[in-house]
Amino acid sequence: MTTEQAAPDVTTNAQETQLWVERTGVRRYTGRNSRGAEVLIGSVGDEAAFSPGELLKIALAGCSGLASDSALRHRLGDDVDVTINVSGMSDDDEDRYPAFLEELVVDLSALDATARERLLTVVHRAIENHCTVGRTLEAGATVQLTVTGER
Repeated sequence: MTTEQAAPDVTTNAQETQLWVERTGVRRYTGRNSRGAEVLIGSVGDEAAFSPGELLKIALAGCSGLASDSALRHRLGDDVDVTINVSGMSDDDEDRYPAFLEELVVDLSALDATARERLLTVVHRAIENHCTVGRTLEAGATVQLTVTGER
């Protein structure tokens, strides 16, 4: 499939974005969505590409950021600078990530101690309740793969 071709015919909810990856070279894929976004996927160390594990970590950090954004903007302003660092060491014996570490970096110096604690509580609650990626990782999810010979 080329970039000019339509997205694969995937049964989805009417509001759900279609997602797919296409092989573009040896151990190289491009992830796409039906809104036109692309991400390059490759092995660890490939220039200008994310590994699947890196994408998982970025998805977690991005989800936490989106879930907490409203609370942070409300209390610190629309231009608040936020960085979320994320890491996860792989367990090579099981070929998985047993744990992830996130660090939300934001300047809270303009808040007094009470306001700071309130904001931290709201941020944690927002992420715990609304970060789909984090909730999925914590609960676990099943994966079903079907291999077909037709597109």
